[in-house]
Amino acid sequence: MINYKKTYSIITKSIAVLFVTAMLFACTNNTQKARDFLADKNLPVGTSTDAYHVYKDSGRITSKLITPKMLDFSNREQHPYNEFPLGIKIINFENKGRDSITITGNYALSYAKTSISEIKGNVIVINHTDKSRLETEQLFWDEKTKYFVSEKAFKLTKENDTIFGIGFESKDDLSKHLAKKTTGKLETKED
Repeated sequence: MINYKKTYSIITKSIAVLFVTAMLFACTNNTQKARDFLADKNLPVGTSTDAYHVYKDSGRITSKLITPKMLDFSNREQHPYNEFPLGIKIINFENKGRDSITITGNYALSYAKTSISEIKGNVIVINHTDKSRLETEQLFWDEKTKYFVSEKAFKLTKENDTIFGIGFESKDDLSKHLAKKTTGKLETKED
């Protein structure tokens, strides 16, 4: 004897599952079409306001990113990037959080594939451990090698020195720096 209620219930559920599955596959295709449309129009795929992002490695906080606005252009095939049109503040923690470096600027671009960031406009880098401070108008930061490069005018303030120049390279904690076209007061020790 056939139980029509049970058979009807199974058929109804099967149709519902097929319908939902078809919609999921259709949405995936539409999502890609939407991403392609936004890329063609040079529009971001996402926007964040008042973003506060914490990066962790092995359960410990390694850095924080704070920005009033972030535009996500990860839909770019060649060079996906994030744009920070209203400024950025990054705090990096070294030595299990005891040492920190703060990087601020009025505008920034961060490229995902290369891990290179460009920070522009009133760029300030502070090493809180040795109280050194770098000021410039443009800075490129290689996050993989932890290295800064700038070809713009800069001011580097250390405990006993103030160096002015055009062109600067250093580790991102402002140690082992190479200053180009320099002027200023330098204190040296003779051995």
